[in-house]
Order: sequence, then structure tokens, then C-alpha cells
Amino acid sequence: MPDWKTHHRVRIAAAILRRGGVIACPTESVWGLSCDPFNEAAVQRILALKNRPQEKGLILAAGDRNHFGGLLTNLDAPLRERAISRWPGPVTWLVPHFGLVPEWVTGEHSTVAIRQTAEPLLAAISEVFGGPLVSTSANPAGKQPATRAFQVQRYFGGELDYICPGNTGGLSKPSEILDLRSGSVVRAG
Repeated sequence: MPDWKTHHRVRIAAAILRRGGVIACPTESVWGLSCDPFNEAAVQRILALKNRPQEKGLILAAGDRNHFGGLLTNLDAPLRERAISRWPGPVTWLVPHFGLVPEWVTGEHSTVAIRQTAEPLLAAISEVFGGPLVSTSANPAGKQPATRAFQVQRYFGGELDYICPGNTGGLSKPSEILDLRSGSVVRAG
């Protein structure tokens, strides 16, 4: 297994993200589109590519849970422990955003969806980038999420700044989404 943090693919992807670019990379189950969540133009570009309304909100993924900073440290200890007990892995938690995440990511919600990914390539890109990334399925609204790089290319052609070579983690379903406070399932995995 390669040391992804030093791999040229990861360095290229992180550099593009720092410049405000939009990339595609594999996640645990499908291909995703990623960008810097604090770069409004990049997020708006993803929303336009997907034809996704901003109100719906987006998922943030990170390779290191510490990249979520105050989103986790501001939680009561039992809730924080509940979240990290299922990470890294294909579990996305809806947590209060405490005003720490821009509305172009949270949408109309008082929560934000966060996941510490177990997919080594995505985790390494996040770590080399130095923070969480938007991670949303690589597909236009109404189409099936891409499970292979050629599908990403078919959907978005030259509209992306980089398609990071790699393979998904092999899971057949997207990450489970759970509300951290209630424990209720928002989307089954």
C-alpha cells in the first residue's frame, strides 16, 4: 500500500484545492466532488455542476477528526464520544455547526454533515490540504452517482480541474447519515 500523503496524486489534488479548484476523487463507495468548503466560488461551482440547490447542504469529509475543530470540541463529551466511536468509516454525523461553517455548505440547516473518512486516498488529500473537504457524490441531480472514473468524465468532461486516479473503497452504499443528538437515521448506509 502506498504512502498516500507523499504520493504525487495527493500533492497535485491538494495544490488544486488550495487554488480554489474542484476535483473528483474516490470515496468509500462512490466517486465524489471535492473542494475547499471555505471557498464560496468553489462550492458554488460544485453546486452548479450537480444542479444541486444550496439549501440542501453538503457533507464535509476529513482524514483527521481534528480537522473538524470546534465542530467536535464544542460538543458535550458523550456526543463527541458517540461520533468518534464510529470513525474513521462510512458514518456521517449531523452536528450543530456553531456558526463555524459557511451557509453555502450548511444550507438551510442548523447542522452540518461531517465524516472522518476511512478511504485512504481521500483521507490523505484532506490531510495534505490541511482541513476538511466538501465531499458530495459525483453526479448531476437525478443521475446515478459515479462508481468509476470514466463515469465522472462522462458526467463532467473537462469541467473539473482534476480527476484523481484511484478506486473507491468498494462499499455498495453511500455513507450512513445519522443525527448526532437524536441518533436517528437520516439516510441508511
